[in-house]
Amino acid sequence: MRRVWAGWWLAWSCGWAMAQGVAVEVVDGQGRPVPGAVVSLESPAAQRAVQPMAGQAIVQRRRQFVPAVLPVTRGTPVTFPNEDTVRHHVYSFSPAKRFELKLYIGTPAEPVVFDRAGVVVLGCNIHDDMVAWVVVLDTPYFAESSAQGVASVDAPAGDYRLQVWHAGLPASGVPAAQPVRLDSAGRARVRVVLPELVRL
Repeated sequence: MRRVWAGWWLAWSCGWAMAQGVAVEVVDGQGRPVPGAVVSLESPAAQRAVQPMAGQAIVQRRRQFVPAVLPVTRGTPVTFPNEDTVRHHVYSFSPAKRFELKLYIGTPAEPVVFDRAGVVVLGCNIHDDMVAWVVVLDTPYFAESSAQGVASVDAPAGDYRLQVWHAGLPASGVPAAQPVRLDSAGRARVRVVLPELVRL
């Protein structure tokens, strides 16, 4: 057990040492790693650098959205292929993007363009247990935390607002945020605690 722990710690520490940008450790209120958190660096310069991403999709498979969380930059088109043999009705009432793809099988002809930053909650009007999130970001500098709760975000040196979002945070709350400065080598280390996180 000690060898496994030592090996994990060495790999994790080396990953931090080699990361360009900022290495963020995300933990819950008990100090346990939080996987699947969307970590982003925001600034006026980052906002100007935003470009739409290509090839983004959320697939409906076995009556689930895959992936359940999709971070994209503002202006990104996303397709919603339905690989099931039953029809789905994808929709969102979120302020960042209200849309509706009525009952269909296959892939709709036109993608949905997410042109406003914010969190977009998706549902299926036929299958209430289907849920997913599109996290629309005003920055190209972002990453998702690993199974060890660590995310490495590449970004130029400068001052940023570090923001962390997770699907387990209260829907009425705001993402955890704090200022962070990257030095001339573009390296920093940050630990973010999410005390209000609910494990899904």
